[in-house]
Amino acid sequence: MTSVPIPIPSRTEFVLEGIRHRILTGQLTPGQALVETELAAHFGVSKTPVREALKTLAGTGLVVMSQFKGVTVRRVDADMAREVYDVRLLLEPEALRRVVRRGASLDAARDALTRAGAAADTAERSLANREFHRALYAPCGNPLLVRMLDEVRDQAALVSAVAWAVAPSWEREAGEHGEILRLALEGDADGAAAALHAHIASFVRRAFPEGQEEDGRE
Repeated sequence: MTSVPIPIPSRTEFVLEGIRHRILTGQLTPGQALVETELAAHFGVSKTPVREALKTLAGTGLVVMSQFKGVTVRRVDADMAREVYDVRLLLEPEALRRVVRRGASLDAARDALTRAGAAADTAERSLANREFHRALYAPCGNPLLVRMLDEVRDQAALVSAVAWAVAPSWEREAGEHGEILRLALEGDADGAAAALHAHIASFVRRAFPEGQEEDGRE
């Protein structure tokens, strides 16, 4: 029997998206405490939607709930980054390969790439880049594969935000995004998948180089 997702109340959704946006744009930093009363006052709601939003964010890996420390923004380290990006390396290139082979539209990816190039600040560019990657795998034709990638999407964005704060690499990644999209639009499924794999692997290798020799991964 297929389960039906339970709709999230509008106030909880509002708070959820607000907290997620603040985390992924660096307004809330890794390790920072998230106090229900403060967040409720900030968003103009009661503590109930805040509490529900934080539970959802804990499920996506953006925040950590502790009996002793309360709720904090998840810290990013090399092990966490490589775990998340290992999943992306296994699944995302294959999803893009399927998108290209089935001739699905990549208009959303093209639009996101344009928005990233015209972004006025790093926060706007980060969110556009996040949408670009999702637009590459969303039309793959396998809803389960899409959900699996969506489950690590927030954590991947958090890794990127932390890495960019230390060593911005926007221009290099913009060029790689353009090449991936070019190959996909030309119908080169294997070439686009290989370019995407190299793009993801090189990012985590540059941002979190320690331990690469030990585990043998890129």
